[in-house]
Amino acid sequence: MALDTGGIPEELKAHPDWRDVAPSVTDAPTLGDGLRIAREHSGRSLAELSSLTRVPARYLTALEQNDFSTLPNRVFSIGYVRAYAGALGLDEQLAVERFKRESPDPSVPLQAPVGVAFEEVRRFSPRLIAVGLALVLAVVGWNVFQRVSLMRAPHPSDIVAIPESWTLGDVPGQTAALRLSAPRPAPPDQTIPALYVTPGLETELTGLDPASPEGLAAVVASAPPVQRAFNPRGAIYGASASASQVVLQARKSAWLVVSIGDGTTLFARQLAAGDAWRAPAGVSATLDVSDPTAFDVYLNGEHGGSLEATRTSLVQLNARAQSLARQAAAEVNARTEAARAAAAQAQAQLQGASVRSAVMAATDG
Repeated sequence: MALDTGGIPEELKAHPDWRDVAPSVTDAPTLGDGLRIAREHSGRSLAELSSLTRVPARYLTALEQNDFSTLPNRVFSIGYVRAYAGALGLDEQLAVERFKRESPDPSVPLQAPVGVAFEEVRRFSPRLIAVGLALVLAVVGWNVFQRVSLMRAPHPSDIVAIPESWTLGDVPGQTAALRLSAPRPAPPDQTIPALYVTPGLETELTGLDPASPEGLAAVVASAPPVQRAFNPRGAIYGASASASQVVLQARKSAWLVVSIGDGTTLFARQLAAGDAWRAPAGVSATLDVSDPTAFDVYLNGEHGGSLEATRTSLVQLNARAQSLARQAAAEVNARTEAARAAAAQAQAQLQGASVRSAVMAATDG
């Protein structure tokens, strides 16, 4: 079947050497259709082309029918396609490329797709890196320029002379130098009114008359003396405050060694003036000191004198502290009971006075 070009004169077509141009293999839907159309256009049979190309006729038929499964291995198949396309006057390379597209090689693994964007990035990556470095250098250079421009060289102060108003005695309008007079006494403290005490209330509650010097003297004489309390003035060693009733405090630098019966040393140190050691309760130990007069003994937080000897039993000191604690607790209980009895007596007297007043008021009425 000749192609209708529409532009070739009829006298050229009537020439004995005229031949229509074979259609391109890329115009057909498939490679087999293109080969078949080209063979029909040439007017030759499969047997003639098989003899010309030395390709078996069954393989040429398989190529025209797109039956690639009956073809031999891929190398021979590509050779058959190239020879068949060349015998038909077609572009051999185009025929081979289309065969490869329509019959991919199963032995070659598929490659990962490469996007156009990735290729573009790879192509423009040096430019992007250069632009980024230029921006970074511009920012760093701008910061350095700003810092350098703000730095100023040291220069002398603008004040070239001290003003006259800063000099004592040179204040304008002042004729004589300032002089300080003798210190004045402090102003008196704010007067606080004396605490108001209800007359007769203390007598009713305690049984003592505040206006009676003899009663106050008796109370003072019967009260125990106030002892000096323990005052920490340096480092404190030993047990905690809640687990100790005996405290040794050094008046001056002296040695203190605390050991138990088997010879084990619990504490050994040279205490400075003001340092103290709290003795644990319930421990049988012996205190060895270099100078007994250099240590004050505090029992239950109150001064209990000094050590009497260089070796002192800690059990005796703890027993003494416990005895004083029991005695103090007994005195507190006695005072509490006396205060309760006095309060009850005062309450009874007040109630009796109220009853008498009510009876007298009823009698008068």
